[in-house]
Amino acid sequence: MFKPELEKSEKKVEYIELIYDLIFVYLIGRNNALLHNIEGGFFSGGIFFTYLVSTLVILQIWYFSALFINRYGRNGVSDHIGIFINMYLLYYLADGTRADWFGYYARYNAAWGLILCNLAVQYYLQLRHQSGLTPWTDRHIRFHARLLLILAALVFLSIPLYARFRVPLSWLSLLAGFVITVFTGRRDALMPVNFEHLTERVMLYVVFTFGEMVISVAGYFEGGFSASTLYFSLMAFLIVAGLFLSYGYLYNHCIDRERQCSGDGYMLLHIGLVLALSCLTAALEFMPEAEVGELQKNVFLVAAFLVYYVFLFLVGRYAREGFWSGRRYLALLAAAAGFVLLMALCYRSGAASIAISVLFVYGVFGLIVKHGAGRRG
Repeated sequence: MFKPELEKSEKKVEYIELIYDLIFVYLIGRNNALLHNIEGGFFSGGIFFTYLVSTLVILQIWYFSALFINRYGRNGVSDHIGIFINMYLLYYLADGTRADWFGYYARYNAAWGLILCNLAVQYYLQLRHQSGLTPWTDRHIRFHARLLLILAALVFLSIPLYARFRVPLSWLSLLAGFVITVFTGRRDALMPVNFEHLTERVMLYVVFTFGEMVISVAGYFEGGFSASTLYFSLMAFLIVAGLFLSYGYLYNHCIDRERQCSGDGYMLLHIGLVLALSCLTAALEFMPEAEVGELQKNVFLVAAFLVYYVFLFLVGRYAREGFWSGRRYLALLAAAAGFVLLMALCYRSGAASIAISVLFVYGVFGLIVKHGAGRRG
């Protein structure tokens, strides 16, 4: 049960938070560039693993940072210093995000470990800044500070192990962080987040991610004016607009921003959502590229679409009462099945594939609007 005295007053997203998020958008773009190392018609499994780990690392850092700022951020001097230190260190992660990632292993992981340590220090500073801490607040701060230090230790320990055995193990810290988060949700429930602030912060990060997608479709406008350029550029633009409209409608009209919760589930779902959007960005960039295999890029595009909508509808669990319904998911499953079948039949035709994608995107958007409107009625 939530403590009534822990209810949060109005909290707005500060400019420093937006500046901080921009470095993560830059990192997402760096990570997407990994997938453009094409060999034999597509990227290799090793490249995708590096992309996946690198993307989840920065999303986990963003997750830890956003929840700390939401609960304890005061927009003070120590907050600014902590954010700017992490921004500087994140540039080293960006520089080490490349196909030959192992050549930058020590630098990359040293920066990652220092970021986690910096976040732990920010937690410990709260023990000095906040007077009259309740017992559960004190325990919450100490638990998260220690967790971050343990994760940092795993990252630092992987550096000499890699130098000696050439086996990268820092991803174990990434895995441990997510697993511990999932299994310690009840502890965080004692410190509910300011959900209105959290949803706004997450929405803005998703918008920044869409910004990366908007930039990516610029490639469809290259090559001079022709009927083909006009068709494919329009279809690509409609896809991006439709994806954005679906998320925007859910955020503006359905999400219950007054609920009390730990925020962990909402953030974890958006990590999956942002990862899917990043894959969709790369998939859309692949579509006009002749050197990318037709089958592979269509499978990648379809998978990215499906993952995006799975997480989008799971975010619907945070909607106001009435949005969560089995019928909505059956309708989505039917639309998804039709989409997969049509894409499988038409994958050799780029013109048909992108048209089917547009129909699917706006079909799902129509389902969201229909059920959202029905809930309000």
